[in-house]
Amino acid sequence: MSNLRQMRQEYAAGSLNENEMASDPIQEFEQWMDAAINAGLSEPNAMIIATATPDGKPSARVVLLKEFNHEGFVFFTNYNSRKGKELKQNPSAAILFDWHDIERQVRIEGMVEKISEEASDEYFNSRPESAKIGAWASPQSRIIKDRDELEKLQEEIEDQFDDLPVHRPSHWGGYLVRPTSIEFWQGRPNRMHDRIVYYKTEDGWTMHRLAP
Repeated sequence: MSNLRQMRQEYAAGSLNENEMASDPIQEFEQWMDAAINAGLSEPNAMIIATATPDGKPSARVVLLKEFNHEGFVFFTNYNSRKGKELKQNPSAAILFDWHDIERQVRIEGMVEKISEEASDEYFNSRPESAKIGAWASPQSRIIKDRDELEKLQEEIEDQFDDLPVHRPSHWGGYLVRPTSIEFWQGRPNRMHDRIVYYKTEDGWTMHRLAP
């Protein structure tokens, strides 16, 4: 068995200076995302999103960020999935981008709402045909008997549409996470990491440094 207590990697990549960071965290995030992409990271838009039931039972999974702007961060999923049901009852979420290879993380917390049906249609229509079929075929988060059941569902949907265009199912679409806080984390030596957090206020954003 591996000795996990002895596993340790020293960080040394860089530092964060409040005076050099953008006053708008979305602009700062865009720079960090560009850096992650330019570093050649695998799926830099992959993010862990955590939701919770009304009584506080959490769950987390990885999804893909598909858009971000000054309104917030957009991802797509099955509205009937576990996260969809939890967001309907408790529309708040936490997001984590873990760019370990460049010793950076971004943490986002905020409130969640569905995007418009038109915006969901636009993105759905841009997806590969196989992904469109998958959105119809998978009863996401539900218990199924075996892999054969899933593949049978896929075949049924393929037969159903045949040569017809595959439109978006009503149970599938996008969510917008409107951030209330965005934290930028930079690894530093001796675990004395840099953490700069922006909090949303009525007048805009305030920036603070957090202890590691």
